[in-house]
Amino acid sequence: MFVLSEDSQRTQGRDAQSSNIMAGKAVAESVRTTLGPRGMDKMLVGSSGDVVITNDGATILNEMDIEHPAAQMIVEVAESQEDEVGDGTTTASVLAGNLLGEAEDLIEQDVHATTIVEGYHEAARIALEAIDEQVSEVAVDDDILGQVAESSMTGKGTGGLTAAELGETVVETIRHVETDDGVARENVSVHTQVGASSNATELVPGIVIDEEPAHDAMPTDVEDASIALLDVELELQTGEVDAEYAIDSIDQLNAAIDAEEGELDNYADAIVDSGVDVVFTTDGVDDRVAAKLANEGVLVFENIGSSDAKNVASATGVSRVGALEDLEEADFGHAEHVRTESYNDDELAFIEGGSAAESVTVFVRGGTKHVVDELERTIGDALDVVATALESGEVVPGAGATEIAIADKIRSEAAGIEGRKQLAITSFADAVDIVPRTLAANTGQDPIDSLVDLRAAHESDGRAGLITDNEEVTIGDPLEHGVVDPADVKREAIESATEAATMIARIDDVISAE
Repeated sequence: MFVLSEDSQRTQGRDAQSSNIMAGKAVAESVRTTLGPRGMDKMLVGSSGDVVITNDGATILNEMDIEHPAAQMIVEVAESQEDEVGDGTTTASVLAGNLLGEAEDLIEQDVHATTIVEGYHEAARIALEAIDEQVSEVAVDDDILGQVAESSMTGKGTGGLTAAELGETVVETIRHVETDDGVARENVSVHTQVGASSNATELVPGIVIDEEPAHDAMPTDVEDASIALLDVELELQTGEVDAEYAIDSIDQLNAAIDAEEGELDNYADAIVDSGVDVVFTTDGVDDRVAAKLANEGVLVFENIGSSDAKNVASATGVSRVGALEDLEEADFGHAEHVRTESYNDDELAFIEGGSAAESVTVFVRGGTKHVVDELERTIGDALDVVATALESGEVVPGAGATEIAIADKIRSEAAGIEGRKQLAITSFADAVDIVPRTLAANTGQDPIDSLVDLRAAHESDGRAGLITDNEEVTIGDPLEHGVVDPADVKREAIESATEAATMIARIDDVISAE
């Protein structure tokens, strides 16, 4: 009796487990060499020839054309890590891959997948306790936040700026949007512009949009601006029905022209009489209206997109108005400064000091598109981890020290657990070792020797990580060297990697339709 169609393919038992584990390990291996301050970059070339150069784990996995469903689960680990805490995507992916590798060895030793899953979940619980024990007692102030930002960016593309210099900008940005209820991360934007050194990157206390004035004669700099946001077409109204008008004399033609001019004058007069200084409209503006408003010193931006309109409203407190006759002062928004700047062929509008929200923009500069794209990813991750550290108030040592502590605690507690589950718990500790081992390999050190030295230093000193200082690599206390990570980044990596690895390990039957 045939239950499945003839075109279906079915893989069962060890073959299914082996295929899924192999796919997961292959994806994790693809990002392993990007880990740490000496991590390497990847060049990803799309089918259309687009090139992305990065060592950001989430970006690499998203850009790869991955079809295997088990491999997709590892991609989801990176996406989850990115969404929740903004960094640690490579760590989570590599850890998930090594948990699968350890599970494969246990399955070959006839350890049942259910036992492995139980052991992994128990080990993850112990790992989270170890992270709690590693949380620094030092208050998370600006210095610590700067170290968090710098640790996140070290080894990534920062152009001509150092990670420390960018870290100061990142901390200032996050402090700007700190509220009594936490960090308003949604009020932070990153805007990139090619055409200058990355040293020109700056913090703008407001928003930046890709818009230019509707007329060349309009002012390019307005202080203490009253702002209107219109959903109004400032052009001649046309009917929906096709119609023709016969004009028999010059007087009739002049009357028609005068009527048009009067209609356009009414638009301009209504805006000028309202007392507004800057106008954003989602529709078009007739050239004659724009010229009249330019003569009156009103700055107008036309055909702005819905997202830009939303940002302007959020930053300045302006209310959207659908008819000029409804425009009142109560609808106005306010900003300390509205200005336009030209960058080669691009025009940008800067709305600074908006009264309704503490919106800020990191204005990223770079000599090439590849540079600014990587800077945007790097700064975005740093903003996320600084916000995470500030909200939780918890940081742990980086440089592999927390992973060494996790593995040590898991091995210690595994000794008191009976049965085959102990094997799975010990294997979890071995998988966690991949982080310091990879850090060592990527800095040119021997992974085994470094791991032994790290364990010994951890036993004697309580904290030990691989400290990279230019060309020198030493073992020391990461907290003393300013290498710190948010505790939540480590927790999320453990949890998401464990979930993905256990889900894949439990699959023993794969049915696919052609």
